[in-house]
Amino acid sequence: MKIKYIIYLFIVVLLGYLIVNRIKKSKESPKNGGKMSTKEGENKPTSVKGIVVSAQNFSNELNVSGSIEANEQVQIRSEISGLVRSINFKEGTSINKGDLLIKIDDRELKAQLLQADTKVKLAAQIESRSRKLLQSEAISEEEYDNINADLKLLQAQTQLIKAQLSKTEIRAPFSGRIGLRNISVGSYITPSTEIVNLLSVNPVKINFSIPEKYAQMVKLGSKISFTTAGNSQVFTAEIFAKEPAIATETRTLVLKARAENNSNRLIPGSFANINLPLENIKDAILIPSEAIIPILKGKQVFICKNGLAKAVEIKSEIRTEKDVLVSYGLSIGDTVLTTGIMSIKADAPIKVTIESQNKN
Repeated sequence: MKIKYIIYLFIVVLLGYLIVNRIKKSKESPKNGGKMSTKEGENKPTSVKGIVVSAQNFSNELNVSGSIEANEQVQIRSEISGLVRSINFKEGTSINKGDLLIKIDDRELKAQLLQADTKVKLAAQIESRSRKLLQSEAISEEEYDNINADLKLLQAQTQLIKAQLSKTEIRAPFSGRIGLRNISVGSYITPSTEIVNLLSVNPVKINFSIPEKYAQMVKLGSKISFTTAGNSQVFTAEIFAKEPAIATETRTLVLKARAENNSNRLIPGSFANINLPLENIKDAILIPSEAIIPILKGKQVFICKNGLAKAVEIKSEIRTEKDVLVSYGLSIGDTVLTTGIMSIKADAPIKVTIESQNKN
């Protein structure tokens, strides 16, 4: 019996030893393996792409929209009411300053002028006799003054009728192209009647606005280029005026440029796509826009320094379709990362493949 118990005890001890030894090995095995894996993962650099910052010449340009306006434009109206007796222009043609456009019936005014002239002549004769009587003291000075005042009043009425008579002729205030008329011969017009539009279209004006941050970059005399809808030709113009203040509603500055229109291809009211050169910057630092990471305080990029990723805050205000102009934070020769920037952490080991950057 003792031998039997000894055998059982030996078997239990052996099994216990084997089990403990097995558990100990299985604990040590993943622990050692984990350390090796972690160490290998930490030392393995991440493959990314980047560019080497180089000095470039940068031409800052602004693309905005605007509209073409006539150099001068007026809606022809009559100063007096009356019947139209003649229309002396052809629609859509060119006219000169001072040309007679509309003649209004003036028969009644001419009759009034004739009557007034007769009264003036009679009053002038009375005034002449009265002056002689005054010199001989046949009448008082007060009587003469009343007679002389009547003469001057009649003369003033005559001048008023002549002024009204001159308004029966509507003439062109400047040279230009006449539009489509809204009246016919025999129409009764008043000062509120819209007769026709007159436009001076050579040169033309280009009206456009720019954001206020560019206001100090634009000077009078600067050249712009523009195109119009349905026309591939590129036109040029010169800025000749700008508003003295920023529009508070839109935070923009209104500018006007003038362009020659000898071929009459620029039509007032047309839409214009404007290219406005702002400034030329030498030794500018440009980086791709995809390299920038927005942060709470502004913007940052990752650069490669001694094989490690380093986060650098930058400042930039001007950007093009693909690139951003950096004014602070980077130096010539820095390697800026362009891929993997959202997953990389600071001081992480990296392997950079340098890409070529298209220079402006």
